[in-house]
Amino acid sequence: MLVTACPGQGAQKAGFLSSWLELPGFAASLDELAEASGIDLAAHGTVSDDATITDTALAQPLLVAAAIASWREIFGAAEEPLTTDVVAGHSVGEIGAAHIAGILSAAEAMQLVQARGAAMARAAAEAPSGMAAVVGGDPEQVLTAIAEAGLEPANVNGGGQTVAAGGTDAIAAFAENPPERARVIPLKVAGAFHTSYMGSATEAVAETAAALTAADPRIPILTNADGSRVESGRAYLDLLVSQVTSPVRWDLCQAALLEAGVTGILELTPGGTLTGLAKRAMKGVEVFAVKSADDIEAAREFVRGHARS
Repeated sequence: MLVTACPGQGAQKAGFLSSWLELPGFAASLDELAEASGIDLAAHGTVSDDATITDTALAQPLLVAAAIASWREIFGAAEEPLTTDVVAGHSVGEIGAAHIAGILSAAEAMQLVQARGAAMARAAAEAPSGMAAVVGGDPEQVLTAIAEAGLEPANVNGGGQTVAAGGTDAIAAFAENPPERARVIPLKVAGAFHTSYMGSATEAVAETAAALTAADPRIPILTNADGSRVESGRAYLDLLVSQVTSPVRWDLCQAALLEAGVTGILELTPGGTLTGLAKRAMKGVEVFAVKSADDIEAAREFVRGHARS
């Protein structure tokens, strides 16, 4: 049983689309997605530096476009029909997952992520805030320590990793006084995503989502809210809106996948983050991180070996 996973913000790296743009089909897809978003995705995926694509308003559309275009190359351009049994995305990856599942068209996915990225960038500029990864420690003690530090758990990723978010001063103090048996690693992000700091972004995301046509998913899809399967496309979009200020519960997604009997996880480009988490939290499940166009045929073999559909 195969799950296809779409990575979230922070997975992008300078030049990560360079090898992909040598493929005519991928280049055409990226042009299509760039037109829908109003962003020069080819330039930002090849020549822009890491500092530039850390910008939330650029990073989010770039990641969703990369997931959609690499999905098309691996699954849609294969000689025989290929599909996946389940799809899930981490944070902004949920929008790419919505397209793969059939909830949104590619253009609608790009409209939504453009609005989301811009709104969250504006919210992040309202007050100094940030995020820090907490690695190790007892999970419950970590959550207690985060709350006592005046922070919020933005991502509960499983595999011994939780991300705390809040004011920059509180993040700095937390890093100096980490929970027992844990390390606190400040992250290079623009704000405290998935927390109350993003409250002002919700209206713009909700307005854009309300104008979209949401079909019910053709492929089973999980939500970051609690790891459950969502049957209604409109309900999924409502969850995407609430997700802006709610924690990403990737730990619950992984638990649900294990319970469903998933045997393989294919992480679309830029792969590595979610498969890394799976290696720690989903023992016995095989993983494949798609990192460049050179991985396409091996990715297809991985799909053939795990997909039931």
